[in-house]
Amino acid sequence: MLATKLYAPTLREVPSDADVVSQQLMLRAGFMRKTANGLYSFLPLGWRSIKKIEAIVREEMDRASAQEIMMPILQPAEIWKESGRWNAYGAEMMRINDRHDNEFCLGPTHEEMITTLVKNEINSYRQLPVNLYQIQSKFRDERRPRYGLMRSREFIMKDAYSFDVDEAGLDESYKSMYDAYTRIFTRCGLTFRPVEADSGAIGGSGTHEFMAIAEAGEADIVYCTKCDYAANIEIGKPGIMKQDEEALQELSVVDTPNASTIEDVAEMLNLPLHKTIKAVVFSIDGKIVLAIVRGDHEVNEVAVQHAVLGSVEPEMATPEELEKVGLTAGFISPVGLKQTEEFAIVVDESVMETYNVCGGANKKDAHYININPKRDFNVEDIIVAPIRLITDDDVCPTCGGTLEHAKGIEVGQVFKLGTKYSEALQATFLDQNGRPNPMIMGCYGIGVSRTLAAAIEQYHDENGIIWPRAIAPFEAVIVPINAKDEALMSTSQTIYTALQDAGVDVLLDDRKDRAGVKFKDADLIGYPLRITVSKNTLENNEVEIQIRKSGEAITCAIDSVATKVTELLQDL
Repeated sequence: MLATKLYAPTLREVPSDADVVSQQLMLRAGFMRKTANGLYSFLPLGWRSIKKIEAIVREEMDRASAQEIMMPILQPAEIWKESGRWNAYGAEMMRINDRHDNEFCLGPTHEEMITTLVKNEINSYRQLPVNLYQIQSKFRDERRPRYGLMRSREFIMKDAYSFDVDEAGLDESYKSMYDAYTRIFTRCGLTFRPVEADSGAIGGSGTHEFMAIAEAGEADIVYCTKCDYAANIEIGKPGIMKQDEEALQELSVVDTPNASTIEDVAEMLNLPLHKTIKAVVFSIDGKIVLAIVRGDHEVNEVAVQHAVLGSVEPEMATPEELEKVGLTAGFISPVGLKQTEEFAIVVDESVMETYNVCGGANKKDAHYININPKRDFNVEDIIVAPIRLITDDDVCPTCGGTLEHAKGIEVGQVFKLGTKYSEALQATFLDQNGRPNPMIMGCYGIGVSRTLAAAIEQYHDENGIIWPRAIAPFEAVIVPINAKDEALMSTSQTIYTALQDAGVDVLLDDRKDRAGVKFKDADLIGYPLRITVSKNTLENNEVEIQIRKSGEAITCAIDSVATKVTELLQDL
């Protein structure tokens, strides 16, 4: 490819609405352009990298005996209603009606579609196991699209679905996909960790997320420094923190004017945060849920959802919803409250081990002191569960070792679905005895476009992107110092042809711009190798090869360039 033929408009300034490095650099380097909030068009450089990621995914999926198909993006509402997810999926689903007023959605995922497809074709155990996958766009109506490709409304995803006759078969399929994902992200050059995770709206009994470690990641993960334990903080297993036992003091009310946060209350009453409890109120499936944790802890929304067996993601309760159940924001505790069909109380296990703590008095500008949960809560009317997030004071639940925290970008996830969809959609097979059984399913997703963003978040510097060789748009760029010099261009063309013949994915920057402009663009775009052809090249019969990752520059004879470049690329 010649640079004069390449559509790659670069920007010198950082776009004002770009939130994270990957978004900034992909816009500046001419990899994509914003169409609308959460929607992007890929330009040639970006699409080349996307196609290289897809090629790696296809190779490893095919190696794992998965077979590629393609299903419609537009899905009929009927199959989602049959599975029970049409309403449960929530506001992220993009729904439309056709001219005949039939309901459809733009596929956020394809469990219903694949199950409906397979159930009409497979009827015997002899046809199983089978694993089918596709690579296509998915659509989710994000409330706040942000961070470029990391949280967009349209994104490229590889989704695979396995069908087995029993749990042992599912375990084998799951491990096969887990291993394939490990190879995929390794080949893409990512630094990543598989972590235990929550299955969310997909459902199922077991799941792992593959997290690319990056400060820009939205997910918080914890991992043990001594064993293999690693988990998304949403499902991390916090221990019960017990306070030293104290004599129970008399419950009383104190005035706390204008102290609507637990930090304000603690400061006003000169209390450490661990001697307070705080309340967070959610709306889940139309029910108001009061979640209580210690003042020095944070509520884990996923744990709260599981505790009340909710089917949709928690949302913060509105002032109107609080008023409906008689709660006053900023001054809430379970003291004197009882559960109803519309109102649930979930208390963290560590709260139940506190003595003489402070919490809301359920009226404005007032708090209780000397709350003793086992005495003062209506214990028979509350749910006690581990609903706090893990802290730095927690230890590994597996071995008791030290836990470290990190930020991660979810680039893939594998699920054991079991019979959640096959039972709902009557996807059965006849076993050896001629009896019908529901197929045992797994599903496996990779965010292809998100993987691209994650690589940039991990590999960049102040000058631009530093691509892992496997997913770079081009592996090398040839930069003649002066494109108007016929001798330099002739030599550059000779090197270009030699590299192409050697199988190197190479770009010749034949633009007539100044050398400094070309060098800046090469660093910004992030070609792994830059080959400079200068006057010195003609005089000494050698070129300079610069390695983008290390900045190291080496010289090489012209007739050895192809061999040297191929050798250098092996280590990138």
